[in-house]
Amino acid sequence: MEAVYIDKHISLVDECRKGNRKAQFEIYKLYDKAMYNAALRIVGDEAEAEDILQEAFLDAFTRIDSFRAETTFGLWLKQIVINKSINYLRKRKAEFVGLDDIDVAEESVEHDKEDLEFKVKEVREAMTKLPDGYRVVLTLYLFEGYDHEEIAHILKISENTSRSQYLRAKIKLNSLLEKERSMR
Repeated sequence: MEAVYIDKHISLVDECRKGNRKAQFEIYKLYDKAMYNAALRIVGDEAEAEDILQEAFLDAFTRIDSFRAETTFGLWLKQIVINKSINYLRKRKAEFVGLDDIDVAEESVEHDKEDLEFKVKEVREAMTKLPDGYRVVLTLYLFEGYDHEEIAHILKISENTSRSQYLRAKIKLNSLLEKERSMR
């Protein structure tokens, strides 16, 4: 049986297809904060995240006829935002360290439960200090819910590289947070 998605904003989407500016503004107001935050978590720069947000909405409204309601509009828009964010990073030439020949240990479930019980602001601030490659993989995995196979496909890297970037990002993030805590 195929999954059926019910989008509670489909009437607004239909109005957007007709070029209704009011409906476009309503859609924008519904999704702008969440999409901005997704872009910001990936690119780590407020101005770039704002640019990505504007470009993503422009792209979405321009291509709205290609939205087939196989998922919700929000998920479709989020994919546009993520792709645009990653493209921005590629323009900045983010480097993903390839570690295909190195075995990466699986993460411990018990360790995850104890990981990062810090305030959101501290974590968000520390994440902006991570190298692009670390921040992108960590964001896609933890916040956007992608698995390493999907991340590898999106970023055009191997699964092993995705895993290693994720583990290194967690270590680096912990280090940054500990350093901040010790300075207080």
